[in-house]
Amino acid sequence: MSASPEQTPGGSSPDARGTPDGIPAATVIIFRNGPEGEPPEILMTVRSKTMTFAGGMAVFPGGRVDPADFELGRALSSGIDPEEAAHQIAVVRETLEETGLAVGLAGDIDAQKARGARALLEQTVALAPVLDEFNWSLDLAQLTPFARWFPKNEKIPRVYDTRFYLANLGTGAVDVAVDQSENTHLFWVSAKGALAMADKGDIKLIFPTRRNLERLALFGSFEEAKAHAEATPVRTIIPQIDTTGDRPMLRIMEDAGYPVTAELLDSVARG
Repeated sequence: MSASPEQTPGGSSPDARGTPDGIPAATVIIFRNGPEGEPPEILMTVRSKTMTFAGGMAVFPGGRVDPADFELGRALSSGIDPEEAAHQIAVVRETLEETGLAVGLAGDIDAQKARGARALLEQTVALAPVLDEFNWSLDLAQLTPFARWFPKNEKIPRVYDTRFYLANLGTGAVDVAVDQSENTHLFWVSAKGALAMADKGDIKLIFPTRRNLERLALFGSFEEAKAHAEATPVRTIIPQIDTTGDRPMLRIMEDAGYPVTAELLDSVARG
C-alpha cells in the first residue's frame, strides 16, 4: 500500500501553540430526544465561510484546547487525567461560547443564568472565572469519550488532534443561539437526516464529520450510542490515502466502530 496521512480534523479553531504532536482540540456531539417514535437529534453548527478551517461546513460544536483549560484541568482533584480533563473542559467552554448551552456543568443553572455566563465568558475567555461567578462546578461525567481523529502529517504545519465526546440534553427544551463570529447557523437534526441533507447539497461535510454521522446513525437513542462508545476503545484515527486500487481512496482503520471506512479521495471534502 502506498499511503500518506490526510488533513481532516474536526470542528476546531486555529491555535498558535501547535506542536509536532498536533494542535489539541475537542468537540461534542450533543443529543436531544427526537419526536415520538423518531431517532434522537444532534446539534450541528455551520461555520462561517470566513473561517480558515472548514469554512461553510456543518460540524459539531467545539474548538481548540486553550492554556487556561490545561491549567484548570491540572487543578481538578477528581482523579481524571489532567490532559483528558483539559479536553473535556474545552468542550464545556466552547459549547457555552458557541451555542449558549451549559453542558458538563452543575449548579443552579437556568436559561437566564446561562445567557449571563455566556456573556461573561466572552469577556474572560477562560471558564474558571465563570464557574466562580455563578458558583457552578464541572460535571465532566456528563461527557462520554467517543472518538479521536488526528490527521498527522509533517508537511502540514497546522494539524488538529481532536477528541470527540457525547452528551445528552434529554428533552432538549432549551434555547440555542449562534455566536455571530465563528458560526452562522445552529440546527437540530438526526444523524440520518444530516447525511440526507449533505447528499442533497443542503449542507457540506468534511470527511471526519461524515464518518461520525454514519456511525451515529446506527443508534436509536443516546443510551445506545453511549453504550457503544463505552464498549469501543477510543483509538487515534489517522486517515490514510490508499493508491493500490484503480482510484485513490481515503481510508481509516476497520476496527474503530465505524460502518464506513473509506471514500473516494476525489469526493472527500477537506477543511
